[in-house]
Amino acid sequence: MTSHWYQLLALSVLAPSPASPAGKGDAPKPNIIFVLADDVGYGDFGCYGATKIKTPHIDTLARDGVKFTHAYSPASTSSPTRYALLTGEYAWRKKVGILPGNAPLTIDVSACTLPRLLQNGGYRTGLVGKWHLGLGTPANPVNFNGEIAPGPLEVGFDYAFFFPATNDRVPCVYIENHKVVNLEASDPVEVSYRHKAGNEPTGKENPEQLKLKHFSGHDATIVNGIGRIGWMSGGRQARWVDETMGEVFLSKALHFIETQKGDQPFFLFFAPHNAHEPRIPGAKYRGRSEAGIYGDVIEELDGYIGEILTTLKRNGLYENTLLIITSDNGPCIKQGYEDGALEHLNGHDPYNGLRGIKGSLYEGGSRVPFIVSWPGRQITPFVQSQPFCFIDLLSTLATITGSTLSALQAKDSRDASALFFHPRAKAYREYIMIQNNSGDVALRKGNWKYIPSGEPAKAELYHLENDGAERNNCIFAQKSIHAELDSCYQNDYIRKYEK
Repeated sequence: MTSHWYQLLALSVLAPSPASPAGKGDAPKPNIIFVLADDVGYGDFGCYGATKIKTPHIDTLARDGVKFTHAYSPASTSSPTRYALLTGEYAWRKKVGILPGNAPLTIDVSACTLPRLLQNGGYRTGLVGKWHLGLGTPANPVNFNGEIAPGPLEVGFDYAFFFPATNDRVPCVYIENHKVVNLEASDPVEVSYRHKAGNEPTGKENPEQLKLKHFSGHDATIVNGIGRIGWMSGGRQARWVDETMGEVFLSKALHFIETQKGDQPFFLFFAPHNAHEPRIPGAKYRGRSEAGIYGDVIEELDGYIGEILTTLKRNGLYENTLLIITSDNGPCIKQGYEDGALEHLNGHDPYNGLRGIKGSLYEGGSRVPFIVSWPGRQITPFVQSQPFCFIDLLSTLATITGSTLSALQAKDSRDASALFFHPRAKAYREYIMIQNNSGDVALRKGNWKYIPSGEPAKAELYHLENDGAERNNCIFAQKSIHAELDSCYQNDYIRKYEK
């Protein structure tokens, strides 16, 4: 693929410049920062309607850039979305679901991934934050006390500072490149999701030691006063402190940006844990919002974005940085802990009227905020209403950076670069498919949303323009549309899945 869209769009959209399109001639390739928030809803930012939560930095980027109103995560849960983002392949094809902290790496180390594509194109690539795509191999399971590989570095990242799974799962440690940070040899880490490891207190056995009560399933090893999913022992000096987790990741992200040298562009995949449970904002943000602790962690995320923008501007990088902000899926306000988030929303609607939650096939599970900012290339801000799924970033960024990507390497990913620069861009693919954690799939084609079922009478069909909340099932009233979308589903999902 080439950067042909730049030649087509330069007259009407891109800033006048003697430079050639990115990746061509003397034009510098853009730095790229992709911010993937965790469990943030379509209605959680001010630019998407929030009034009880203040997000001034994100709102400014949306006002001055491109705000998507029909953007989707590839799945309504974490690991499948991250897999699809980095590989350009739907996660159901490899049966990727939500992973435990000791799962093997799900990505083929020989695959063309997003970071590897950019790395091969001259980018320095970095990961900071949540990983949740496995470590090690089935034959050589991850050993947190030794060299941790394969992992992010083996799929295209030059640098990685991350935690293995989710902030409610063990092991509760940071990993830098191939090693657990601050691990003492005399205090090795043991992790299990099948049985208790060691003699650490657990939420189930020692509830008096909890500073945050669990609601459902989060009653195993207590770390920092919080019960987690799974058991761990050891690594006491290596364990994170939830109250400072955000600042730790922010400092690593800023350091990565500030240490880029010369003319080499960089790609930073910044994946903060906000607003995933347990929600423990830093002291600066606790009690700050009008929507309780849930709003606090969203405002904390906005604060991170403000720090990133300040750093970019101070280092002369702002104009030529393509900054994207989105979320891995929709929210679930009360899932594992009694943190008062649901009870203190104060009228805030994280879903902005959409039906469904994280893990579902309805819009609230996978329609997400999606904001694109590239000051040096965008003249006129606009709202992009065309449907878009960020499984397509692999092909899209290949075009934007002038990188070569074959159809085989692109897999399920398609080029959506026109949507980033042209308000009247046409649909770039026939339909979008969204997965839940069970591998079930919904399909959107135009304004129609189809949720198949093994029992035809239970299938669902909605017209999103007229029924954005998915309340009126048209499956029996629109038989021809049903047949058309079911054919797309059968041909793409079942046939390829069985191969």
